[in-house]
Amino acid sequence: MVSEVTDGVKVTVLTEYQPDYSNPGQDHFVFTYKILIENHSEHTVKLLRRHWLIYDANGTVREVEGAGIVGLQPILEPGDVHDYVSGCNLRTDLGKMAGTYLMERVLDGRQFRVIIPAFSLIAPYRMN
Repeated sequence: MVSEVTDGVKVTVLTEYQPDYSNPGQDHFVFTYKILIENHSEHTVKLLRRHWLIYDANGTVREVEGAGIVGLQPILEPGDVHDYVSGCNLRTDLGKMAGTYLMERVLDGRQFRVIIPAFSLIAPYRMN
């Protein structure tokens, strides 16, 4: 589990390898990640966009960018927490992801980027 706080918004990431959906013989490795977004600021904020960099151990880098998260643009009042689960597939059993969320303060429209801390995607058998 990794966490990062930017402008009072805390992002925590938990990952899990999905062996039932992976096929190592075909270089297909599936991971899920759960994200907790906590608003510790004094402002109501809205998540507008996401930007991801996804790294495979073979040197491949993919970039993913788009509106919201899993089809939503959540609004978080001070003290609110929003969580969601998503996933990614890699061609290797080892990789990492990192990124940012574009957030907006609802009161004045000020936009700012919140760091999604870099996190590892590792098949458990690689840990031994």
